[in-house]
Amino acid sequence: MALHLRRVDGSNLWELLDLSVTKEQEEADFVASNSVSILEAYACLVDGRHALPFGLYDGEVPVGFLMLGYDSQEGDPEIAAGNYCLWRLMVDARYQRQGYGRRAVELALDCIRAFPCGPAELCWLSYTPENTTAGELYHSLGFRETGELVDEELVAVLPLAGAGSETED
Repeated sequence: MALHLRRVDGSNLWELLDLSVTKEQEEADFVASNSVSILEAYACLVDGRHALPFGLYDGEVPVGFLMLGYDSQEGDPEIAAGNYCLWRLMVDARYQRQGYGRRAVELALDCIRAFPCGPAELCWLSYTPENTTAGELYHSLGFRETGELVDEELVAVLPLAGAGSETED
């Protein structure tokens, strides 16, 4: 697996819009469609806020979509202020259960730890309580629920310092 992130742009937009989760995941509303995510990223950027949308690629094959955010916007939990968010993660139905989700989160955290939008102490995310697969993945990577809900989703956080990153003396 040679999974990597590739910024969304005119050269890959349409192939990323063609990706989708399983029908069951779609009906359970586990993740927004890539078209909604990309529109939200555009609106965020136009408003002067931070959104980092990426395609997930195994070599040249698009296998999913990931989007990061920075700082808070209306409706976010308090911990969003000055921190990063794993805003969206989707792996196309054809590529699920092959390790892409775990590797994608690891790549996202590597990107976040480079602090592309500014310094932060935490990465946060939210997921529906019924999405136990996502919950197990996030727990295995060190995310812990805060007890907060945002749009009926559980909020989980991961400290960025000491969470697998190396520090210099």
